[in-house]
Amino acid sequence: MARIRRLQISNFRSIQALDWVPAPGINCLIGPGDSGKSSILDAIDLCVGARRGGTFGDMDFFALNVDVPITISVALGDLPVSLMDIDVYGEFLRGFHPGTGEVEDEPRAGLETVITLRLQVGADLEPVWTLFSERAEQQQLERTLPWKERAALAPARIGSFASSNLSWSRGSVLNRLTDERAELGAELARAARQARANFGNQAAEHLTQTLEVVQRTAQHLGVSVGAMPQALLDAHSVSIGEGAIALHSETGIPLRSLGTGSSRLLVAGLQRAAASAAPIALVDEVEYGLEPHRLMRFLDSLGAKDAAAPLQVFMTTHSPVALRELSGSQLFVVRSAPQRHSVMPAGEANEVQSTLRKDPEAFLAKSIIVCEGASEVGFARGLDQWWVSLGATSFLAHGGAYVDAGGGSPDNSLIRGTALLNLGYRVMVFVDADKPSTAGLAEAFLAAGGQILTWRPGLTLEDEIFRHLSDQALDALLAKAETIVGAELMNAHIQTKSQGRVTLNDIRAERLVDGYSPERRELLGTASRIRNSGWFKSLTTYQEVARDIVGPSLQNAEPGFMAVTNQLWTFTSAP
Repeated sequence: MARIRRLQISNFRSIQALDWVPAPGINCLIGPGDSGKSSILDAIDLCVGARRGGTFGDMDFFALNVDVPITISVALGDLPVSLMDIDVYGEFLRGFHPGTGEVEDEPRAGLETVITLRLQVGADLEPVWTLFSERAEQQQLERTLPWKERAALAPARIGSFASSNLSWSRGSVLNRLTDERAELGAELARAARQARANFGNQAAEHLTQTLEVVQRTAQHLGVSVGAMPQALLDAHSVSIGEGAIALHSETGIPLRSLGTGSSRLLVAGLQRAAASAAPIALVDEVEYGLEPHRLMRFLDSLGAKDAAAPLQVFMTTHSPVALRELSGSQLFVVRSAPQRHSVMPAGEANEVQSTLRKDPEAFLAKSIIVCEGASEVGFARGLDQWWVSLGATSFLAHGGAYVDAGGGSPDNSLIRGTALLNLGYRVMVFVDADKPSTAGLAEAFLAAGGQILTWRPGLTLEDEIFRHLSDQALDALLAKAETIVGAELMNAHIQTKSQGRVTLNDIRAERLVDGYSPERRELLGTASRIRNSGWFKSLTTYQEVARDIVGPSLQNAEPGFMAVTNQLWTFTSAP
């Protein structure tokens, strides 16, 4: 079963240069809009697909520069015996090193034998498909693949028009399932003739007067049409080929009329059944037309969970459901740079896999805030909502996402943030400052281009909001806590942390006289974050606290607290 071992693209659409070694199974491309994901699929289809020509325009050239030809090269491995015939293709057989991804011009022991198919389009917009090797080029040897071989290698495009594969048309997956062929040419021609005759018999009854006018006019002009012209179906219009044979249900309903999702699901299953004959599939926007449970089944049918990949699949997606179903080894991040595109595997590290399972949306974002826990996620989201209410653009609208690192040591957040940073995302880590990170971890993250948002040394989120917001904001915080956990539990926590010396009523009484003293503020911050019994310890609650209390109080907050929230604002407001 042929597999694409290496793909090289030059001067095609938004891609000035790309050199990629794909995986033998699922290759799910993700990245921001206009990063070139669909163009990669189109490049594979144009180069390897079974076509005798193609329609190209100036818009297909990078930066409209037609002086530099479009070049798409695909190195194919796991070749059928017919393509390894030394007498026929000897000068074009090359060697692929699976460890390095390099293609050597001469095949040798230890390398997989591959053949490179190249498509070039110049300023004349005429596509040319040839086989390529450096030694053949030096000898000025030219060779193309026979049509039969190209048809066998052609990838199946499972798109919004998947129903085209539900008839026996040219290139349909149905023609690849078995060696059976309809061989009904004579019968189809006879059916066409019968259709024309039957229509003529019926039409004559309704078009008599018109036919008589035609007959008189022709006779008057000396045009021979016989005794009486007939209204028959045009022979060219009813020429019936094998493509007219289509799948129908038991009741005779054409399967072409299936919904988009059902068509794609069925065709994917048929493509897998035909994998030995058509081992490569292309799927743009894999989630299109499919509910989550059917999307999961669709991915299964493509071999996403199989130990040995039945197909080599190139797909794109913007669906968190799809990402959650895939592993990091099946996920590839497309990045565009001024002169070169890159395709980076997400990898199978624990921090990547855990993010895929819990916060897959992050891989579809441009900017990510990795938060120590749910409290930080809620706080950041709440402030973002507050700023939006003032007229700002949401962090989500800028392509942002939040990741919950699950609490614990700040190392968890830094390690996860580093993994995302290495994949080209813009990343900020938001953690408390009460626990130190492993020496060198934060410094390495910052040196790699990440940002760290944290509070003053030794303080947590709860410490900061109770110490550095206005008295009026603390009134609102205590009222909010009472509605969530109740005054009795709040009082118990305050007494525990003060060794029984202070109660909730004492704090409220002192507030009426002198406001909240620094000592009482510190006590409230400590009491509010008792492990597993925090007053605000949930994403939703902290979102409400930030949006409804902290945000409206920022203008009166302590300058150091404002400096931290301003850093958050700077990150989330960047486009």
